[in-house]
Amino acid sequence: MKIRQIGAVTAASVLALGLTACGDSAKDGGSTAGGGGGAKFKVGIKFDQPGLGLKEGAKYTGLDVDVATYIAKELGHAAGDIQWVQSPSAQRETLISTGQVDMVVATYSITDARKEKISFAGPYFVAGQDLLVRADDSSITGPDALTGKKLCSVTGSTSAQNVKKKVPGVQLQEFGTYSECVAALVSKGVDALTTDNTILAGYASQEQYKGKLKVVGAPFSTERYGIGIKKGDTATCEKINTAIAKMITDKAWQKAVDDNLGPAGFKVDAATNPPKQDACS
Repeated sequence: MKIRQIGAVTAASVLALGLTACGDSAKDGGSTAGGGGGAKFKVGIKFDQPGLGLKEGAKYTGLDVDVATYIAKELGHAAGDIQWVQSPSAQRETLISTGQVDMVVATYSITDARKEKISFAGPYFVAGQDLLVRADDSSITGPDALTGKKLCSVTGSTSAQNVKKKVPGVQLQEFGTYSECVAALVSKGVDALTTDNTILAGYASQEQYKGKLKVVGAPFSTERYGIGIKKGDTATCEKINTAIAKMITDKAWQKAVDDNLGPAGFKVDAATNPPKQDACS
């Protein structure tokens, strides 16, 4: 009898440990895109892009945040289950491939080079490289008007190099962050700032810059923003594409664009937006 009782206790203990282990795994955020039930759903965003992905204290705002929240809900995750993870441009593929995030929604342009490492759902928005200038400056109407002008961008930025190739006469000044470029633009240290028009619109819409800055509105590249996920996960890709299409159909997409980019007077290119999603592969 004692042997049977010891065996029963042992079996119960093993079962309890197994259940505890399962519970800890979910709690630690190892959730997949089809799950739910309160497990953390880890989403990579930018923390420093107003209008797109911005962290202020415990608050997260921006177009990417709204899109990610909508998609997460469609995948079965409540807003409170989302864990926002800072995803600098250079680290996005690593965060996805190592499972540190379930998806990345961070002004993430779909490119063939990136597709070698990860997969994309979307696009959910099509942006373009543009210029940010002072509101009272009518002399800069596009990249061709930059000869002799001081142009700012972030060190190593492909945006800045693109303009330099197009306009050899531009005086390129590279700073560490776009915020530094914006400050230099307002103080007339530079004449223009270049990167994606969505990012520029976000800075222009900030309270301290309202009425002081404007986006030129002459994009000269195509940036198709996608949702980064693990390479080859076509099932999740298809679910996300369905969610994006629904967001567009029920007007939530338009509201997110208006709420986040509208304050800067941003004009969405109707020829490319809202976009049609690519086939998953």
